[in-house]
Amino acid sequence: MSQLREIVENSERIVFFGGAGVSTESGIPDFRSAGGLYSREGEHYAPEEILSRSFFDRHPAEFYDYYRAHLIYPDATPNAAHRALAALERAGKLTAVITQNIDGLHTAAGSQNVLELHGSVLRNRCMACQREEGIAVVLESSGVPRCPGCGGVIKPDVVLYEEPLDENVLARAVAEISRADTLIVGGTSLVVYPAAGLIRYFGGENLVLINRDATDYDGLATLTIREPIGEALAEFAA
Repeated sequence: MSQLREIVENSERIVFFGGAGVSTESGIPDFRSAGGLYSREGEHYAPEEILSRSFFDRHPAEFYDYYRAHLIYPDATPNAAHRALAALERAGKLTAVITQNIDGLHTAAGSQNVLELHGSVLRNRCMACQREEGIAVVLESSGVPRCPGCGGVIKPDVVLYEEPLDENVLARAVAEISRADTLIVGGTSLVVYPAAGLIRYFGGENLVLINRDATDYDGLATLTIREPIGEALAEFAA
């Protein structure tokens, strides 16, 4: 932890890149660990199939049953990791948070420059008229939510399997990482592409990996920490 503190103190452009492990301390399960979303049994379809664009188009009601039950956590609140990153941004140390998460907790914690690679459950759009809606349109409906304006099907602004990442968000993420002097990667196994490939654009001084399990990039890191990310970053939280 002292080494992490020294790296942060000597850095001027820190970028944070995080995954599902950042939000587990807020009570949101991750995907690939034991007990994670992808390890659960008893579903008629595999999660990867349910969360695909083709499944959404063919079976929107079944999609939304799963989506409401497993991907929306309206009572979740930011944890120490989210608060620490927002504090580092306010202090002028951190320039961007790049996240694979869709829960909106970085913004809720106060971070301003948040690049959501996979979208957000908080945003939804009518597929017919493109009207934008908040999360209430999903939570306060049953079955397939419909547009209050035209009656069209509402789709969450999340990147499903078979869908590309937003090119603008991806380009901004590449630019932020390319300019960083320190890249802190936390709560991600770095196996989901193309997001995981962003790390190759980093050419700065310090690569810090904070993750419970080993990753394929550990050998490239200046520092690896095997602690829960909230504990690792807690001292930086306001």
